[in-house]
Formats: sequence, C-alpha cells, structure tokens
Amino acid sequence: MAIQRTSTDRARDIRVEQVRLVFRNMRSSLYLGSALAFLLTLILLEPENQTILLGWLAAVVASRILCVSYASIALKRGIDADNTDQHIRHMCLIKILEGAAWGSLVWIVIGQASLAEQLLTLASLAGVSGNAVSLLAPVFPFYLSMQLSQLASMSSKLLIMDDRSFVVLAMGCTLYLVGQVGQALMAQRASRETLMLRFENLELIERLQIESERAESARGRAEEANLAKSKFLAAASHDLRQPVHAQELFLEVLARSELSPVQSKILSNARAASQASAQMLNTLLDFSRIEAGVVEPQRKAFRLQPLLHKLENELGSLADAKNLVYRCRETAFAVDSDPSLLELMLRNLITNAIRYTHTGGLLIGCRKRGAQVQIEIVDTGIGIAPDQTRAIFREFHQLGNPERDRLKGLGLGLAITEGLANSLGHRISLISQVGRGSTFRLHVPLAQGMLIEEVFKPSPDTSPLYSKRLQGLRVLIVEDDMIVRQGMIDLLENWGCECRTAESISEAEEQVTTWSVQALISDYRLRENQTGAQVISHVREVLGRPVPALIITGDTAPARLRDARSSGIPLLHKPVSPSQLYRSLISIVEASSTPPASEQLEPTGTTASPENRA
Repeated sequence: MAIQRTSTDRARDIRVEQVRLVFRNMRSSLYLGSALAFLLTLILLEPENQTILLGWLAAVVASRILCVSYASIALKRGIDADNTDQHIRHMCLIKILEGAAWGSLVWIVIGQASLAEQLLTLASLAGVSGNAVSLLAPVFPFYLSMQLSQLASMSSKLLIMDDRSFVVLAMGCTLYLVGQVGQALMAQRASRETLMLRFENLELIERLQIESERAESARGRAEEANLAKSKFLAAASHDLRQPVHAQELFLEVLARSELSPVQSKILSNARAASQASAQMLNTLLDFSRIEAGVVEPQRKAFRLQPLLHKLENELGSLADAKNLVYRCRETAFAVDSDPSLLELMLRNLITNAIRYTHTGGLLIGCRKRGAQVQIEIVDTGIGIAPDQTRAIFREFHQLGNPERDRLKGLGLGLAITEGLANSLGHRISLISQVGRGSTFRLHVPLAQGMLIEEVFKPSPDTSPLYSKRLQGLRVLIVEDDMIVRQGMIDLLENWGCECRTAESISEAEEQVTTWSVQALISDYRLRENQTGAQVISHVREVLGRPVPALIITGDTAPARLRDARSSGIPLLHKPVSPSQLYRSLISIVEASSTPPASEQLEPTGTTASPENRA
C-alpha cells in the first residue's frame, strides 16, 4: 500500500535528490575546471611567478579532486534523509576551499601582470562563477559557499590597491555576484519544481499500480465467483434435470393407461407442475448456452408482422388474465436477424411487461430509424428506478420479488435477451419512470434483398400418433441413472420398441455384438468420465455403419455444451418431453436406411428435426 507523504517528507525527499543530482554532475566539472586552470597557468607563467603560480594550480586541482572524490564516495555509500545535512556541511567546507583557491589567483595577477592578462584572469573567474550557477544552484549552500569565498579572496586584494579603480572593480564583482545569486535562486526553484513534479508522477504511477492491482485482484475474484456460480448452476441443473426428466417419462406412460376422471385431473396437475419445472430448467439452459458461446445465429431476411402476430396469439391470453390491454400495431418492415432468437428476445420482453404491469396495458410497435427498425415494447407498469436500469440485465436480478415467487420467473429473461442481442449485433435500450411504466427498444437492421416467407408457420400438431410408428424398432438405451433408464424403457416399450440397456462403452459393445440394434439413445455424461458421444462413436465403429443416434443431456456447463455440440450428433436437453423425443426418434430413423422391423411407418403429419443447437 502507498504511504501518504507529508509536505515535510516531500521537502526532505527533494533535498536528498538535489544533493544526489549535484554530486552526480561533479565528475564532469573536474575535467573542465582543471583544463581551465592549466590553460591559465600556461598563459600567465613567468619566471618570477613560477613557484607561486604552480602552487595555485596545485591548490585548484587538489580542491577539485577532493570535491569529486567526496561526491563519488557519498554516492557509492548512499545519500538519504539521515545523512544529507552532513554531506551538505562537508561539501560547503570543500567549496569554501575551492572558492578561496580560485580567488587567490587575483593576488598573483592583479597589479603584477599586463592589463590583458589581468582582464583574462577576471573574465576566467567570472566564467567559473557562471558555471557554478548551473552546477551548484540546486543546492544553494554549495554555490553560496564557493562564491562568497571566491569574492572575499578577490575583494581583499582589490580593496588594498592604491588605485581607486580597483575599489570600483571590487564593487562591480560584488554586484555581479548578487546578480548571479538571483540566477542561482531561480535555478534552485526550477530544480525543486521539476523534482516535485517527478515525485508526484512517481506517486501517481504507484497509486495507479496499486489501483490496477486491486482492480485485477477484484476481477480475478469476480471471475472465480462467476466460475463457481456457473459450476454450481451446471451441477444443480444437471442433478435437477435427471428426476424431472424421469418424471416426464413416467407421467407419459401413466397418461396412456386407463384412468378415472379424478385420476386424470390429478395427472393433469402433476404434468403442469412438471412442465413448470422444465420451463425453469430450460431458462437456465438458455443462459448457459449464451455463457458457453455456442449460440450460432442463423440470420435471415423476414417480415416482422407474422412474428408479432404469433406472439400476440400466444401471449395475449396472459394479458387478458390480468385485464390488461394488449395492442400491437401492424408493420410492413422486414428485418435481418435470427427468427428464433428474435422471437425469444421479444417473448422475454413482452412477458416481462405483462408480469410487471397491473393496470393499463402494453403496446408493441415498430419505427424506422435510419437503416434499422426500432421494435418498442411500451408498458404502463411499475417502472424501473434509474439506479436499477443496468442491474436488471444481471442474471437472477428481479424487482419486487424478495420471496422469489416462481411465477415471476428466475430473473434471467433480460440477461438472456441482452446476451442474444450482443451475439446478433443488435442493441437494446431502456427508458423508464417509476410508477409510469417502461419502454424497451430493440434495434434490428432492416432487411436487404430477398425475403424468406412463412418463417413463422403455425406449429404442427404436437400430439403424434404413437401407435405403430416405432413398432419393433430395436433401441439401445445407454443411461447410468437407474430411474431415468427405467422411465425410458417403459415409454419406448409403450410405443412398441424393443429395448436393451447399457451403462458404459463396454456394456454397449456387448449388447450390439449379440443383438442387431437399429437406434441408439445415450445420456451424454456417463460414469468413469465416459460420454455418450464416445459410446455412439464406438458402437458405430464396431458395427461398421452409422447407427441412428440421439444424445440426451442434463448438462448445462458451458464446456460440456461445447463438447456435446461438437460431436455432430442430434442433441436433446433434459427434461425432454415425450412428444419431442418421439419426433426426434422418428426423424433420425427415417433419415437413415434402417427402418423399424415392422416396416410400419405411417405418415402422420409433419415431423420436426431434433433440436441440435447446443
């Protein structure tokens, strides 16, 4: 976690960094200052001043070497807040010696050498002073120590000269130093501001890194929680689907027996309860399909009005039961979308509107907006608060249902609708006011080109004639759940099939080697990590022919949905209604070259292809 720095701490950090900065730059000044001293010595060297001038040179070079050596050792050992003041004091003493050494040149030259040599000396010392501004200004005491020492050494010589012009020169040197001090203070301030900005940037980067780590950690926890939730839902859904699936099979067998009126009524209620359970489980399945990414839109160009008419016919009775007005405006628009997925999205939106509207009604209409059609579902319901307009699209989120009334659904409808809209590239928007109602808008591209007519035909009769259609068909049932297995046997034998069962690949192989199987129905997830796809593939390999097969699965885990779908075998999801199972079995048998033993396949209406969209 980042430590909050006080203004005192920040000032201390800046001071430490200024000392480090000056110390690092001193190495380059060693060569420049020494070169200038050597050059002046060569120019000013005369026999009469040789000894004293060489002594001056030695003093200047020695002070420079001492200065650089001390800085290098300090940098090597480390400069921190605890020893900064000590380093400043030591370096100030060194700079006093260096300034005095440079200033002592005036004692050797002024009044002794030629005018040109005197001017050269003063100009060189002014250059040394100017260079000190850029080198030492970040730590002002360094600069001031050297310059005051140098000025004192120079002025003491100038003031004792008999010529008053030298006194004026001493005053000029003082004024020059005052000007240089102003420049040094400005340079120090600029250095401090630069370092301040640098530290603020570093702190900002550190905070950003901390926030990024926190966000990454939160995202990781959210992904783990979401994965755990998905695994729990998949496991719970699978375990619930097994008994509900078996219940559907047994209830169908019971319905085909002779019952009294009272028993028929009880059976009807039991089937209604079973279908309600199946509907909730199928809602979970729709959500799992979207999470698994196995929904592949089949886009078509079709007219909207047949779909809106179908939904009005099917859902209008729900509005009538609540004394709501259900209105749907006629439209001539055609759209480019997946008919089945668009129907599911609109069904969810309209069902929601009816569910949360208690007086008034709802209106479904379409508007053209550029190259899109805006399908609107307007209701006079309870409305949605602004802080809930995004939350309602989260899974399992419901308004006004703390008791989790199953009649109000699972809270997945809008999550499914948004997921399907994203997969289709559509956009969904919402305008709502609490107590006044809501308007959901689904933005769908206008159709281009030829239209597909009669996309939404009336559903065929879903009560097929079970007698004789599958009479004598030899079916191998691969299922490791005893109750589900028995339910499948009872139902298929009631349809006239001959059934045998297996629980694994090895048992299936034993059956098909001694019995001529004509169709195979397998659960997807079997014991010992075996799958129905593996069983079917092995049986086909043993027999050397493509035996008609169905996979029935209770899994909703995204990974297993993808695996099951990739097998290419028709896939049904538990709980499977008997009529759906019957039509699917008829479909795969008629599509193959292996008819039932009785050869009695009477045409009794249109059969539907098995659902193979995982």
